[in-house]
Amino acid sequence: MPVTLDPDAAAVYKAFQEAGRPAYETLTAAEAREFYLAARVVSNPEPPELQSVQPLSIPAAQGAIPARLYTPKTLRKTSRLAPCLVFFHGGGWVIGNLETHDVVCRKLAQEGELIVISVDYRLAPEHKFPAAVDDAITSTEWIAANAGKLGIDASRLTVGGDSAGGNLAAVVSLAARDGNGPKIAGQVLIYPATHSVVGWFMNHYMGDADINDWRASPARVSSLAGLPPAYVLTAGADPLRDEGDEYAERLRGAGVPVTYRHFPGQFHGFFTMGKLLQQANLAASAIGVWLKALN
Repeated sequence: MPVTLDPDAAAVYKAFQEAGRPAYETLTAAEAREFYLAARVVSNPEPPELQSVQPLSIPAAQGAIPARLYTPKTLRKTSRLAPCLVFFHGGGWVIGNLETHDVVCRKLAQEGELIVISVDYRLAPEHKFPAAVDDAITSTEWIAANAGKLGIDASRLTVGGDSAGGNLAAVVSLAARDGNGPKIAGQVLIYPATHSVVGWFMNHYMGDADINDWRASPARVSSLAGLPPAYVLTAGADPLRDEGDEYAERLRGAGVPVTYRHFPGQFHGFFTMGKLLQQANLAASAIGVWLKALN
């Protein structure tokens, strides 16, 4: 169906076109990463001032996984321990890093009054599927196992991310349910890729792997019952809109509590553009409210 962009979203989209912004499929992975990183300067809002931002190094069999721990000035604590959101950045499993989503993580920490740990998982095509999945699961397990040392209440551990990061958060939740993983209190799925075949990114990520593998497409899992409460956000002008909608409906059908928020006049990727799009800031605030009500 036709989608009418919000005025500010339409203005941003027009500016992208007039600037001759190249399509990702015309770039190498390295070029796309540099372009994506540079774009944050004009689109990210001012970073909130936090109590502290600290680097982490998460041990893993394939080599240490870089991460970053955000502590807001106002932190909800129980017996000196705080809730935590483990965040996986978007970028189609090919682009994005700790820097591209630094402001988003700061805002979520501030709005949710909780610790946020951003995970810099390995990227394709250098590290194809399931490298990102392995890093996401390993990181979440390590954070849960070391929660006390990190000042985190392991019973209030949430996972989340945008786009490809939303995919990883959904997969981590499923893996924890089906294995001996840590208890996940909630999942924040921001326009998640749950069943996507977006060409350029998926080709880099999957290679010759089976697209039917649930770790690539969590919507292919036969049952979503027993998963933690979910916050699902979608955008109207987004090729991933329908699969986000369908995943939210399947979660509801499986008895999972779902809070669903749709931004009909926004496009994919708007969540990080709070400098240009006020709806991005409203979205972050709404997620913060949900996180505070959750735990």
